[in-house]
Amino acid sequence: MRCLVTGATGYLGGRLVPRLLAAGHSVRCLVRDPGKLRDVPWANRVEVVRGDVLDPATLEPALRDVDVVHYLVHSLGSEGFRDTDRRAAENVAAAAGRAGVRRIVYLGGLHPQRVPLSPHLASRAEVGEVFLRSEVPTAVLQAAVILGSGSASFEMLRHLTERLPVMIAPRWVHNRVQPIAVRDVLRYLVACCDLPPEVNRAFDIGGPDVLTYLEMMLRYARVAGLRERLVLPVPLLSPRLSSHWVNVVTPVPRAIAAPLIESLVHEVVCHEHDIAKHVPDPPGGLTPYERAVELALAKIRDADVETRWSGASVPGVPATPLPSEPLPTDPSWSGGSIYTDVREVRSDADPERLWRVVEGIGGENGWYSFPLAWAVRGWTDRLVGGVGLRRGRRDPRRLHVGEALDWWRVEEIERGRLLRLRAEMKVPGLAWLELHVAPSGDGGSLYRQRAVFVPRGLAGHLYWWSVWPFHGIVFGGMVRNIARAALVKKN
Repeated sequence: MRCLVTGATGYLGGRLVPRLLAAGHSVRCLVRDPGKLRDVPWANRVEVVRGDVLDPATLEPALRDVDVVHYLVHSLGSEGFRDTDRRAAENVAAAAGRAGVRRIVYLGGLHPQRVPLSPHLASRAEVGEVFLRSEVPTAVLQAAVILGSGSASFEMLRHLTERLPVMIAPRWVHNRVQPIAVRDVLRYLVACCDLPPEVNRAFDIGGPDVLTYLEMMLRYARVAGLRERLVLPVPLLSPRLSSHWVNVVTPVPRAIAAPLIESLVHEVVCHEHDIAKHVPDPPGGLTPYERAVELALAKIRDADVETRWSGASVPGVPATPLPSEPLPTDPSWSGGSIYTDVREVRSDADPERLWRVVEGIGGENGWYSFPLAWAVRGWTDRLVGGVGLRRGRRDPRRLHVGEALDWWRVEEIERGRLLRLRAEMKVPGLAWLELHVAPSGDGGSLYRQRAVFVPRGLAGHLYWWSVWPFHGIVFGGMVRNIARAALVKKN
């Protein structure tokens, strides 16, 4: 079958594509920025088309000759996300009907019946209804917490448990949850390609364990080998306050943590297991909670995290610069104010060794200058709802286009020569950091670093000049320390 995957640059989409290929399907990916799939291992085995679920004109060519649409798009955390998600679903449903698509597979959220839902769960349910009312037979898979290395839900659980030996527990941690391992979710998504054409309904999917969120944290601590956690119940801690706390303690920003926590206000437990009539449980059954945690921690320990929640675009930040926005490659005469900070140094290290330091920057390796200043700026960004520095990196050695790197996004990488990062922290303007490596002609190498800032309004100009006095310490220190690190970098 020919499958169209929307959301292929996201956490689940990036894992689903290779599994569809392994099952013998051909895959087309609909993405706003094809460059974000340039470096994925399966890039040369799929067809990539540029398009947007909010732009109906781009959907017709994307859906041509498609049998199954896997719809994995949502605008979680962005302003007005419910209206946005409804319009996107209506666009895809209508275009799929015109194109003669045989099935839509949508991953929604598990939710209770006949009670007022959180905005996040209400939106997921509404999108599912849009597809079920369409001309195309649809399978809506409804899942609660997805357990897997790199998922937002798992990262929230992991960091809360690991960083808080004494926990203040709001009321929602006593609600029951039926988590499911990401491997089981992917198995269902692939298997739904072969559902009979008369199947047009929602299915609850969940793992074999029903736990409270508190029990999930305590069991995580045991699996991870942590000391027993002390829990102090506090009935007054609202979901809104909880999301601020999660924003501070975990890498998950408040824009994403808030709707996730609001969903946990409800008990999210499967009401049926009818999916087993069409997709039988695997030998040995679905993955138990402890086993799912073990598998996720092993992936993290081995630096083998396939995709991460941070791979998707940050709400409010365009996937690529808008056509009217400047690029760091624009010439100075192209118009507008552009501030730059350019520094370079020669190193006795060969270019290959210097490049290994450059490509390994960020995450656990840090930014090679004034760690306190970077930490303070990261905390400040978190406090105003930004991503901060704690997204880290997926792989300690390799980067690819579109990947999140602390508060940056990898915009371009020419391996061995150029790394360009685009800032996603909250600043009054657009910011890039470019790191260049070139041979110096005498066996050594030349390292060149350029920070670019395009201010927006007076606030942007004031911001640049307020941080300018620190550039000599921060950017100057980076240049010297990166060159120095290359000299001691082991093969």
